[in-house]
Amino acid sequence: MDDYSPPNDLLTGRTILVTGAGDGIGRAAALAYAAHGATVVLLGRTLAKLEAVYDAIEQAGGSTPALYPMNLEGARDKDYTELTQRLRVEFGSLEGILHNAAQLQLLSRIDDYDIETWYKVMQVNLNAPFMLTQACLPLLRKAEDASILFTSDRVGRTAKAYWGAYAVSKFGVEGLMQVLADETRDSSAIRVNSIDPGPTRTHMRGQAYPGEDPRTLKTPEALMPLYLWLMGRDSIGTTGHAFDAAGPLPF
Repeated sequence: MDDYSPPNDLLTGRTILVTGAGDGIGRAAALAYAAHGATVVLLGRTLAKLEAVYDAIEQAGGSTPALYPMNLEGARDKDYTELTQRLRVEFGSLEGILHNAAQLQLLSRIDDYDIETWYKVMQVNLNAPFMLTQACLPLLRKAEDASILFTSDRVGRTAKAYWGAYAVSKFGVEGLMQVLADETRDSSAIRVNSIDPGPTRTHMRGQAYPGEDPRTLKTPEALMPLYLWLMGRDSIGTTGHAFDAAGPLPF
């Protein structure tokens, strides 16, 4: 992933919304997007984490970000409508969304899977990206070009036992990406893609593999060339692709 060297002004003049921006890959992406000129809207459920990312962006000299605390688990259509109205008033258009927020909760046989947990995981991982994207499409269509990027997972492409609602939600994300890419391909300047980041040093990875040494895993920062390429103008014309960060890359 070191073969791509994005220009410093790659995202200048662009407003990009990042969900799950307080930690892990979302945090790394928010910092990288801001460092390359974007105004980043930091969305997450923990205000303290968002404020820490906000401070890190300002200390690094990036464009002043915006904070938008939201708990996706409980958000409904009116909450997404309100978010869109705020974005319209403050920015006028939206050039990108990184859907990064996700829940794993637990690993379990389908026989034993807790129904309430199933609903929570599906709400955060699949329903929220759908509702957020739908609400933001009018703003994305106003942009000269726009990118919607879904964070996927290998178990959302080839299922494994015990991954339950998380795997099913990621299969749904891949389907949502493909449907939306096909619908926008010839009718807008919006491109839609997904990334499987692979094993990465994040809290969720530690939750799923508690015995794994995190030092053996790549950091979220190591993924950023691909995340920048897909969010920036260099990927114009690339849509409907399911990228694997560990596989062949487009640059």
